[in-house]
Amino acid sequence: MNKNALKLLLSGLLLTSSAMAETLSLPDGFPTLPPQDRAVNDYVTTVNADNSVTFRLFAPSANKVTLFTGATPESYVAHAMNKDAAGIWSYRSPVLSPNLYEYFFSVDGFRSIDTGTTFTKPQRQVNTSQVLVPGSLLDVRAVPHGDLRTLTYHSGQLNAERQLAVWTPPGYDHSKQPLPVLYFYHGFGDSGRSAIDQGRIPQIMDNLLAEGKIKPMLVVIPDTETDTAHTTPEDFIPQQRRKVFYPANANAADAELIHDIIPLIAQRFNVRQDADGRALAGLSQGGYQALVSGLRHLEWFSALATFSGVSTSTVPDSAVATQLAKPDEINRQLRHFTVVVGEKDTITGQDIAGLKQTLEQNGIKFDYHAYPGRGHEMDVWRPAYIAFVQQLFRQDR
Repeated sequence: MNKNALKLLLSGLLLTSSAMAETLSLPDGFPTLPPQDRAVNDYVTTVNADNSVTFRLFAPSANKVTLFTGATPESYVAHAMNKDAAGIWSYRSPVLSPNLYEYFFSVDGFRSIDTGTTFTKPQRQVNTSQVLVPGSLLDVRAVPHGDLRTLTYHSGQLNAERQLAVWTPPGYDHSKQPLPVLYFYHGFGDSGRSAIDQGRIPQIMDNLLAEGKIKPMLVVIPDTETDTAHTTPEDFIPQQRRKVFYPANANAADAELIHDIIPLIAQRFNVRQDADGRALAGLSQGGYQALVSGLRHLEWFSALATFSGVSTSTVPDSAVATQLAKPDEINRQLRHFTVVVGEKDTITGQDIAGLKQTLEQNGIKFDYHAYPGRGHEMDVWRPAYIAFVQQLFRQDR
């Protein structure tokens, strides 16, 4: 076909498409499209130059839209939004401190994520959006960047195909020295992306390493939820989770860590094989996992942290109880044992209080910090992670 014929064909197709578009009508009830005479930033959430945030939602048929900010139901704050002639609802916040903030909308009583952004909180049921106000360690800065690698593997312990993430420091592929490893577990109801997208571990590690505040290491982020038979969280009402789900899931995840994950990392990466080269931490349900695996296999790790973790105060574990009765072994083995909680945590506050009392009564050395005014939230766990990771792998025995 020559060029002129091709042009005629394309012109005909365009004319036909245009004519069809003019004759087609949208079905009844089809939502109105965003305004075509406005820039995209006029109807999506944006961070302003002064670090205030203008939250927007295009919902022309809605009668009432309310913005909710905050990380927990106890801290939610409602903000009335106003609608313009184009059907765009908006609210401009005061100037905000650099941080990652959570929010969602109530649209005539329906809870909705921000449909104008892909930046949602990684959860098994996604219902919250996020906005990053720049100026903190959570930013992507112009520093050398590590790599975030996804490994798909078969877990023999779970008889399932699984995935985990591994952050490796800049220049890792050219390094001949075996590196230490931090294993980090996310919390209940979150997905494997939680520690990455919301916890901001890659950005934190890049920035701390560039500032010389941490030692080069790998961070391995497994999926805390094993989803084995009868251990899926959605199968249990909240009152039953601590009785049934947590113990069963912790047993499965512990077996996976020791028999699948740690050997996999040793096979795929140049890492240290000694206890001084391993640390274990987690938040909320992941904090329970860290406590269970860290104490059951005390000889495998040199540092342990639980951030607002469920504890054996409410989910007993006989192996952990036996180990907690051996304070000399724990004090000798662990260089760092960190326990963190938000001062207003109504989810695991009692768990951490019970663990703290047990550790004190048994003479076990640990670092404790309660974040004032905070609940069960990332504004506890991100600062706690930042503080903990700076302590790791500073010296060998």
